[in-house]
Amino acid sequence: MIALRNLTKTFRLHGRRKVVADDITALFPSRVSVGLLGRNGAGKSTLLKMIAGTADPTSGDILSDGQISFPVGFAGSFHPDMTGAQNTRFVARIYGANTDALTAYVDDFAELGSHFHLPIRSYSSGMRSRLAFGVSMGLAFDTYLIDEITAVGDASFKRKSKQVFTDRMSRAGSIFVSHSIGMIREMCTAGAVLENGKLDYFDDINEAIERHSYNMKT
Repeated sequence: MIALRNLTKTFRLHGRRKVVADDITALFPSRVSVGLLGRNGAGKSTLLKMIAGTADPTSGDILSDGQISFPVGFAGSFHPDMTGAQNTRFVARIYGANTDALTAYVDDFAELGSHFHLPIRSYSSGMRSRLAFGVSMGLAFDTYLIDEITAVGDASFKRKSKQVFTDRMSRAGSIFVSHSIGMIREMCTAGAVLENGKLDYFDDINEAIERHSYNMKT
């Protein structure tokens, strides 16, 4: 379970005040895959970062009774001067996982070849995303934060990512961001729509998609 309580996030953009979260109170249930919808610039990625604890809210609280993953898909998840393998081992130690087991899993899953032993700064954005997804899926979390990651790679990698994600969702929950409505509908059962700093939660993903589609037309 993840609870947002009077969550507010504002910042300055080109001299103007931008409101990402405006006194949001909402509940994300345990073991539910929630599609987070909103127009470009609505603040979906910022909201994920706050839930993960990598960005601070202006005010309010985020409470959870389980372990939350780092926000998969963000370039800032890893140290750029460390190799993919070194970053993987570092994350394993942070979460108390077996370093050798996680490194072997990620090396096989991410399909980076020799790049796995090169510094992250030499990676393309797609390579970083594949590494991040592999590390996240190799660890046991109660809630996974996913941002467009399953769109990375060729058809084979996409199928593999979907299979692993589906397996994890059989015993965990997620907050899933994607610009693909088809992907959202396929991967999620519930939805939340972020619009003008307000968040509306829907138990039915189709109702969330309908609200988002309406917002996009206005």
